[in-house]
Order: sequence, then C-alpha cells, then structure tokens
Amino acid sequence: MARAVIVSDMLRGFMEEGYALYCGAKARRIIPNVQKLLEVELAKGSKIFYLCDNHDKDDPEFDMFPPHAVEGTLESEIIPELSKYPGKIIPKKSYSLFYGTTLDKELKELKPETVVVCGVCTHICILHGVSEARVRHYPVEVPVDCVGDFDEKAHVWALDYIEKVLGAKLTK
Repeated sequence: MARAVIVSDMLRGFMEEGYALYCGAKARRIIPNVQKLLEVELAKGSKIFYLCDNHDKDDPEFDMFPPHAVEGTLESEIIPELSKYPGKIIPKKSYSLFYGTTLDKELKELKPETVVVCGVCTHICILHGVSEARVRHYPVEVPVDCVGDFDEKAHVWALDYIEKVLGAKLTK
C-alpha cells in the first residue's frame, strides 16, 4: 500500500529572504531534512504532493496576512532545493490543504496507508492539514525535523496539539 507525502508551502515566498512571509533562517534548516525525506519516500514508491499557496491578486486571505505567493510570481514557486523531486503540484488559496484543492480526491484514489505532512508553517498550514487528514481518518505522521515556523513558541505548541489532540505520530 502506498504512502502519501504532503509538502506544504516550501515556496520561495516563505523560505527565501525578502518576501513578506519569509519564515526565517530557523525554518530554512528543515530543507536538507525534507530533501532526505523525499529521497527516502520516493525510493519506497510514495506519492509526493506539493501543496502550494497560489493566490489571486485580490485574495480575501490578504485581510488576514500580507499579500504573498500571488499566482505567477517567483514567490509562489517551489524552492529550487526541492524542485528536482518529482511530485504533483496542487495550488491552494488558503491555509487549508484540502479546501478548494484536489488533495481529497487524490488521496481517495491513492488510498494511502499513511499520510506524511511536512513543510511550513507548523502552527498554520501544517496544523490545519493534519487536522483535515485526521478528520478523514488517515493515519498521519509528522517528521518533527521537517516542519518549521517563524514563531518557535507556536511551533512547539502546534506539535504538542498535533500529537496529543489530533493523534498524529511525531517522528524523527
């Protein structure tokens, strides 16, 4: 049975300096870990899904967050460090990995034994994505060295919540 790996928002706009929602140097430290994870998972035959913010210029989300990852801009592109790893790019317009995307359909077709969630930001897209996957009864793993955030306190809180409330397995 297959495994699915969801890579959330490993985009230039979150992972490279100079953009409104740059997650910082601490979040960038996950890049080599995500690369290793993808190598291992691809060798196992896992399916990779890149969930990528891809907003309209007047996106309602910009009432909550500064404009970011606007469709067609450099900041909406997957970081070069991950672009060599094959996977399906699924654009999203909110912090939800499922709402308004094809992810639910993709996972239903794949029927994964486990869903692995990695990327940024732990207390926003990762937390909501894990919650949405758990509501759909998928066993979920979150490799703690493959998630990052601009807010360390929120990152730690989210990992605790992901494990203790949502029942996802934290891995190393």
